[in-house]
Amino acid sequence: MARWAMVIDIDKCIACYSCFIACKDEFWDNDYPPYSVGIKKLDQTLIRLMKRERGKFPHVKVAYMPILCMQCGDPPCAKVARNNAVYVRADGVVVIDPQRAAGQREIVEGCPYHVVSWNDEKGIPQKCTFCVHRIESGKTPRCVQACPSGAMIFGDLEDDQSEVSKIVKGGLAEPYHPEYDTKPNVYYMNLYRITKYFIAGNIVCKDTDECAEGVEVTLINERTGVNKTVFTDSFGGFEFDGLDSDTTYSLRIAYAGYAPKELRLKIDRNDIYLGNMFIERI
Repeated sequence: MARWAMVIDIDKCIACYSCFIACKDEFWDNDYPPYSVGIKKLDQTLIRLMKRERGKFPHVKVAYMPILCMQCGDPPCAKVARNNAVYVRADGVVVIDPQRAAGQREIVEGCPYHVVSWNDEKGIPQKCTFCVHRIESGKTPRCVQACPSGAMIFGDLEDDQSEVSKIVKGGLAEPYHPEYDTKPNVYYMNLYRITKYFIAGNIVCKDTDECAEGVEVTLINERTGVNKTVFTDSFGGFEFDGLDSDTTYSLRIAYAGYAPKELRLKIDRNDIYLGNMFIERI
C-alpha cells in the first residue's frame, strides 16, 4: 500500500499563488463524494501562503511557504471529532467526512496548524484532501500540477525510488512544528527560512575605506560550543543563517595585518544585520 506524502521546497516557492488558484478552482462548487463537498466562493481556501520578511535594508530576505493539511498520521482533529467524522485512510490521506462532520466546529479548533476551515454555508469543517479523488485516478494533486517552479513534490513514501522518499529518508526535508508530534506526511526543505534567524554584516578596512574580501569570520554558539567559519565576499559581506532564537553567540573577526575583533550577540526572535563593521590596521 502506498503512503502518500508531499515535499515543499521553500527556496523554490516564488509566491505566484498558482497552487492557491488551482486548489480553489478544483474545490469551489465541486463535490467529490464521499471525500468532500464544494467550498465557498469567498472567504475560504484549503491552502494558504505564509510570507516571512527577515533583516533590514539593505540586507533583506523574503521567503514564502505554502501551508495545507499536513495529513497527520496521528491527527489531533480526529481526536476531537465524533462519530468517526475524521479518519485516516490506509494510504495516509486524512479525510473529514462531510456528512458525519456536520455541525462539528470543534474539528476546526482541533488542528494545531490552523488548516481546517469552517464552511458556514454548509455547516461543516473542511480541509485539503491531497486531491484524493485525483490520486485514485492516477493523477497528482492540483497544487502540485500547477506549481511552475517545481516547489511541490508528491509521491509514495513507501517507494524507495520515488523522489519524495529519497528526499525524506535522506534527511533533506523536515516537518513543520515537529513538537506537535502529529506524524505529518507533508515535509519542507529549507524550512530554516521560516523558522530560524541570521546574523550578517560587512567588513570594511578603516584605513582604506574599502570592502575587505577574505576576512575570516567565526560564529560560536555559547550554549553548545558549536562554531562555524566563513570568509567575506568581494563586498566584505558575510552571513550565518539557520540560527536559533534565545541564544547568545560570539562573533570573531580575523584578518592578517588588522586587529582582531569580537562581539557577543543575542538573537531574541529577530535577525541581526550589523551593517558596516570597520577593522583597524595594526
